[in-house]
Amino acid sequence: MSAKKSRPPQDRPWESGWAPDTTRAPGTRRLWLAGALALATITACVTAVTVMENESGEPARRAAEPTTLGSSAPGGLISFATPSEGGGTETPGAGRTHPSPTPASSAPSTAASPRSPAKAPEPPPKASTAPSKRPEPPSSPGISIRAVNFPDRYWRVRDGYVRLDRIGSDSEQREDATFQRVTGLSDSSCYSFTTSDGRYLRHRGFVLVADRDDGSSLFREDATFCPRVWSPAGTLSLESVNYPGRFLRHRDFRLRLDPYEHSRQYHSDASFQIVSGPD
Repeated sequence: MSAKKSRPPQDRPWESGWAPDTTRAPGTRRLWLAGALALATITACVTAVTVMENESGEPARRAAEPTTLGSSAPGGLISFATPSEGGGTETPGAGRTHPSPTPASSAPSTAASPRSPAKAPEPPPKASTAPSKRPEPPSSPGISIRAVNFPDRYWRVRDGYVRLDRIGSDSEQREDATFQRVTGLSDSSCYSFTTSDGRYLRHRGFVLVADRDDGSSLFREDATFCPRVWSPAGTLSLESVNYPGRFLRHRDFRLRLDPYEHSRQYHSDASFQIVSGPD
């Protein structure tokens, strides 16, 4: 067939040996339609998943707590309770398997009541801590207080301060070393000490001095000391009421109020004996 031969009408392709154009694959339009439909389907799915995730992230949508299924459900299965607020939309992913605590029985009679957190047990007191309190009845006028590690020295008021001095036969020295033990001004189970001229022994600046009662609560606390039993037997130490953990001890033969130390030197310096008078 000549290239210059006129083309017959397309409605009669069998005439003159002409055939239709086969360069286009059959069904192209259907493939385009199928692709567009698939793309629309994927877009709709992505949109639906996004909407569901946004709804599950709202503050009002809280994760449902695991509860036991009814008695008709298979054992060991866990359902998720619907939140009290909002509609009945289920939380996405509720059917997945996750580690969860063993569900308790849903029966009201066996429901466990919430317990308050148990209080941590306190450690037992160590044998080396401050001695235990064992007060004696405060009733002994005319006493003297002697140091355990310096048995020849006694408490004595000199120049307003309380010191450890040797007491001779001089009547003035013996009077300065004699006190009256009375009921504690701030605590009736503790002690206060008075001098022969009516002053009280109190700590001031953590130093033991003799001072007049000014009627203040601070004075009453500064002049009150609680006995604590030491070893050996028959000795004691005096702890401040308003400074717990500080005990009267002598240092450079002057009575002071120092923090407790677990040492032999501290125990010796803070141990005293109450006697009827200087030897």
